[in-house]
Amino acid sequence: MTTVTVDAEVAPPAGGLPLGPESLTWQLFGDLRLPLIGPRAAVLQNMLPALGQGVEEHSVWFADTAARLARSIPPIMGTLYGDDGTGAATGHRVRDFHTAIKGRLPDGTPYSALNPYTYYWAHACFVESMVVATETFIRPLSRDEKDQIIGEHVTWYHRYGVSEPRDLPRCAGRIPRTWAEFEAYFDAMLDEQLVRHRTAAYGMGYTTKGWPRPRRVRPWVWAVVRGPINAMSSSLSIGGMPPRGREILGLPWDADRERRYRRVAAVARRMQPAVRRLPARLRMHPIAARAFAREAAR
Repeated sequence: MTTVTVDAEVAPPAGGLPLGPESLTWQLFGDLRLPLIGPRAAVLQNMLPALGQGVEEHSVWFADTAARLARSIPPIMGTLYGDDGTGAATGHRVRDFHTAIKGRLPDGTPYSALNPYTYYWAHACFVESMVVATETFIRPLSRDEKDQIIGEHVTWYHRYGVSEPRDLPRCAGRIPRTWAEFEAYFDAMLDEQLVRHRTAAYGMGYTTKGWPRPRRVRPWVWAVVRGPINAMSSSLSIGGMPPRGREILGLPWDADRERRYRRVAAVARRMQPAVRRLPARLRMHPIAARAFAREAAR
């Protein structure tokens, strides 16, 4: 794999498109419906051995999964929704959080979170999950729109200040610049690189065995609501995974569950005309809503 190098300065990347209120990535990534896709991005990230091992050895993923997610999401959104200066500064801080995350895989192979091959996979999973969630629960995207998103994802990735990997499968010595290139890369990773790592399996564990009762919920209340909650959580989480990911992880799924999942998704898409008329503060993550308000005030 590529040896890590870190860019000293953030420069407009070749093939990158601007981020901001007019960008599709800004409009889509902060949408509050995206979590309906479940933990797709996090689970796929952890199926790459180097990334899963780093999470297992250097995070609170097993002890407090919610806390780990709560800490990770705001800086990532800050990287995207900052302007060219503050976004890059936040991205560099995110990068530097990972400096000490290194070690060896069980077979002795060294790993580092700042290896561009590993770092880009984490980034690509967020982008791919955004596209899939949008098409599943919000609206279809045209090929031109997907190409635009990939151009924007180049700019977003460069805000982290990590060099582009040069050995990605199906790529011409750099990260994808079109949706076709991105899709070919992602399919190759699913087919050739991902495994049933313990962190990924743990992340999907409650989808099959059910959630434990939250401490603040009374036992009798939980007895009433746990069935529907567990059923919906299982459907959204497993249904939100790509078929190959479900296969690798051994997740239960069948045609009946697929049909039910697709019916829920269709209902969500039919609500899009009403949802898009809501103010940003009601349909977007607060970080995204504040970014749109900031830019509108300029």
